[in-house]
Amino acid sequence: MKDFDTIAAIATSLGEGGIAIVRVSGDKALQIVSRIFKGRNGRTIDDIKTYTMRYGYIIDENNEHIDEVIVSFMKGPRSFTAEDTIEINCHGGVVATNKILEQVIKNGARLADPGEFTKRAFLNGRIDLSQAEAVIDIIRAKTDLSMKSALMQSEGGVSKEIRRLRETLLSTIAHIEATVDYPEDDLEEVTADMAVKQLLEIKDEIGELIETSEEGKILREGLSTVIVGKPNVGKSSLLNALTKENRAIVTDVPGTTRDVIEEYINISGVPIKVIDTAGIRETEDVVEKIGVERSKEKINEADLVLLMLDSSRELDEEDKEIISHIKDKKYIVLLNKSDLDVKINKDDLKELNSKYMINISVKTGEGINEVKTTIKELFFKGEINANNIIITNTRHKEALFRAKESIVSAIDVLNNTFAIDLASIDIRNAWSYLGEITGDSLEENIIDKIFKEFCLGK
Repeated sequence: MKDFDTIAAIATSLGEGGIAIVRVSGDKALQIVSRIFKGRNGRTIDDIKTYTMRYGYIIDENNEHIDEVIVSFMKGPRSFTAEDTIEINCHGGVVATNKILEQVIKNGARLADPGEFTKRAFLNGRIDLSQAEAVIDIIRAKTDLSMKSALMQSEGGVSKEIRRLRETLLSTIAHIEATVDYPEDDLEEVTADMAVKQLLEIKDEIGELIETSEEGKILREGLSTVIVGKPNVGKSSLLNALTKENRAIVTDVPGTTRDVIEEYINISGVPIKVIDTAGIRETEDVVEKIGVERSKEKINEADLVLLMLDSSRELDEEDKEIISHIKDKKYIVLLNKSDLDVKINKDDLKELNSKYMINISVKTGEGINEVKTTIKELFFKGEINANNIIITNTRHKEALFRAKESIVSAIDVLNNTFAIDLASIDIRNAWSYLGEITGDSLEENIIDKIFKEFCLGK
């Protein structure tokens, strides 16, 4: 276990609530909280046993009560940080919570940096880096499915797979180096063939993990979905229908939506960030013109475009211009107002994929469920399974790419030369890149950067 000073922070969200928690971690945690705790009949917490709680008060330097609390104690290494940890459970509220934290700091603790508790758990060897990163994903999860995926990673699902691959690579390196050290046995060709076979299997397994990263990114960050179309075709009504609330203002006046409106919805556990944009058209209105430009920017940034067309009107030049903006993106064309007479000529849409055209009526609800099903088919092949190992972290994906490239390079060396010792350099690189995922071979400044993204108290 590493030696650190004692840190403290508020572990719950600031604001009014039933309970707030001030967390203290380090070898002086018990000593510091003992100075400011007063139990019934003057009882202290000097003799508190691990995994027990004690009722009392936090007092200030004048021996006056600050708040009524329950103090819990977890002795290291069997705690979240693997250090002595005390949690002060007090009444929720900004004043009481901050006053308690102030007393803890006055008596010798230091205010924790963002993510420092989790960082200590990693540095003390209780969890690896991929498990630590999953903690922030659990906090930020927007659906049950993204929560389940993050929880699986926090329990070591990704780590176990990465460690297995690294052990296989290490075994391959050992065979190659043993062959080089004992050349009289003339085993170079046999060793090279065996190494190629193992490396091909590992390359395929890494490739399968990389393939999950697109779905993983969506589970972690949400699928960025932008609704585009001319003014007054029903974009804001669609947003309201998807979110099942009146999130956007709906009127018969074209150009009502002047700015971008964002809202998250849940489709079979997948977080979908739906973005309602200003109608795209030529306009002299300065404010609306800014909204139109933002709409075009959102099209370029989006994972998916929902193009809304008014099927009760014929296509015009404005519609065709919007189509030219979206045809190279993943898109679904929504032919709205299907409850009215259809006047759109399908021949005008021949450059778009008819598989992803849906007749809808936002007014009656027709086709809304089909839109959700089509989104799943486009990004999840119609089925979403969080029980499988999914790569949700961009940093992990990049490390896997580099590991795969090194393995491909090693295979080329083994197939084209008898100097098999050169291949071991590439294999070691692959082993090292995979180690970056679990934190076994990552520079300290990058580790610091990762934990700075965490919130205080975690």
